[in-house]
Amino acid sequence: MRKKKTPLRVPVTQGLKDIYAMDMHLPYRAACEGRFSVTAFGRLAAAISVVRTALVKKNTLIPDAVPILDAAIGILLVVRQRGDRTGVWEITPEERSAVLAGIGVAEACIGVLDVALLAQTAVILQQQLAQE
Repeated sequence: MRKKKTPLRVPVTQGLKDIYAMDMHLPYRAACEGRFSVTAFGRLAAAISVVRTALVKKNTLIPDAVPILDAAIGILLVVRQRGDRTGVWEITPEERSAVLAGIGVAEACIGVLDVALLAQTAVILQQQLAQE
């Protein structure tokens, strides 16, 4: 009888957590200070979307994580539509709490994921965007 090989799981390191945190917090800070740009928006949206999609792929049962991330992504979609229409990229004060909650949940959840899953998820999402 052959031994079943389990895939190697490389946990997310503190360095990768820090990169994701910077990709979320720095754009958020820029948005609060009136220095938000389409590039900063893209980094923030990508980081939250990758964590959310990876959590769903892994079937992680972290209470309320996906709905909170979905709410943040929903707000970011509104921000994107408004930015595309007006050329002004900002997160309004009313929208900030949902986005900040999403950032907090993404940071808290990233530790249950692994490096390969995050990388694969990022590639898949990038390919989906390229097709749009």
